[in-house]
Amino acid sequence: MSCESNNATAPSAAIAPGGEGINPLEVARRVREMGGVDQRLPAIVPGFDAPFFQAGLAGYSDAAMRLIARRHGCPYCVTEALLDRTLLAGGRGFAKADLGELHDNVPGGAGDHPLAGQIMGSDPEEMAAAALKMIELGARTEREYRRLAYRGRLGPGDNRPAETLRQPGGEVIEWVVCGEDEDELGREDGATEDTPIVCDSSTQTRSRGGEAVRSFEVIDVNLACPVKKIASKARGGHWLAEPEGAIRILKAVRDALPASVACTVKLRRSFDDTPEMAANFERILIAVRDLGYAWATVHGRTVRQKYVGPSRWDVLRDIVRRHEGFPILGSGDVWSAGDIFRMIGYAGVAAVSVARGCIGNPWIFRQARQILAGERATNPTLEEQRGVLEEHFELLLAVNRGMRHGEEASSRMIRKFGIRFAAHHPEVESVRKAMIAVESHADWRRMLETHYAGGGHGEPGIDRVETTTVKPA
Repeated sequence: MSCESNNATAPSAAIAPGGEGINPLEVARRVREMGGVDQRLPAIVPGFDAPFFQAGLAGYSDAAMRLIARRHGCPYCVTEALLDRTLLAGGRGFAKADLGELHDNVPGGAGDHPLAGQIMGSDPEEMAAAALKMIELGARTEREYRRLAYRGRLGPGDNRPAETLRQPGGEVIEWVVCGEDEDELGREDGATEDTPIVCDSSTQTRSRGGEAVRSFEVIDVNLACPVKKIASKARGGHWLAEPEGAIRILKAVRDALPASVACTVKLRRSFDDTPEMAANFERILIAVRDLGYAWATVHGRTVRQKYVGPSRWDVLRDIVRRHEGFPILGSGDVWSAGDIFRMIGYAGVAAVSVARGCIGNPWIFRQARQILAGERATNPTLEEQRGVLEEHFELLLAVNRGMRHGEEASSRMIRKFGIRFAAHHPEVESVRKAMIAVESHADWRRMLETHYAGGGHGEPGIDRVETTTVKPA
């Protein structure tokens, strides 16, 4: 399931009237003097010590990408959006969070924290049960989580006598139906349909190989992704057009989890640009605050825009001003380390979500740390680029270990990252074509030896920080 689209605007500036003169170095100085980050963030999630983080990116932000980002200064990461029903079906859905094989096979895998698990879906109880499964690391049986989601009622179908759900691998899951099996699989211990789903705090860590494994520190509810509806049901950003349903989901997820687990939400600034939809956004955001969510990350495009057209930082600024006192994090058209501080300076957001701008560019986090420290930001040398490419491939091999044809899968996966990494090479187009041609580990090694054999020094990257502009209107 993907929230991305090939029909996306090429990197361009956001709309930010009056923001042309913002100096990111000056903004960084002010942030540094205030402790380096809005102090509400590390108070909620220890370790969130800088005003930027890696967004959840469908098809990209697996554990390999997250660990590379962290090793370059990213303080906090979000998984790609995991569909609640896929999580409840078992199979590879939960494995996409990469808490299993990576931890077993990669030294330092436990360093993938703090981490938010992002979840998306159409039904409050499905969302609550799936969020619970993520926090508990699947400590209960698959059947128990499905029972929590569908107790005393039909499965995911509406008013149908039975329903099945297929795992990603094709195996059919049989769903619970009311009737003869109700005592065993429906309501349990006096539970009713209105009984809240709650977390057993003892299952928030599990033992794997004698070592305690931590779950997600945060559950992030996705009300932003512009995916299509399923069977006329909203999910992702479509909930912004149906505030009552969005609020029911937000409440169910928050009520299901212990207070020690922070809940956050990802939103777009509205479903579209009509006054009605702007009012819906406000209603949902007020509920987010009142329900006890830690913060909201707001993307500067509407759901209708999908990934086309500029982000509106001016609208983000207005949202921040209307909700003073509640942390609003920003997203949209962040392509350089300088853009991180421009958005903070212009919109007043507490932190910045870096999405497409960090694909193939983990150095954006290093550069942001350098700017925050008052240092000169530097571009990666060819030697550094090669080192990261090799490291990323080894991490992909670890993520895919145990899979059939895992090496081939890793070779194919590295291509989509490598195409983006090629932008840093002096011979961009030839390297990009060489990346596309990679089919095997041997191809990958030949590509590195051909194009990354030399060393070389990167030019200081501060020129990019100073010259990136924003659209006045």
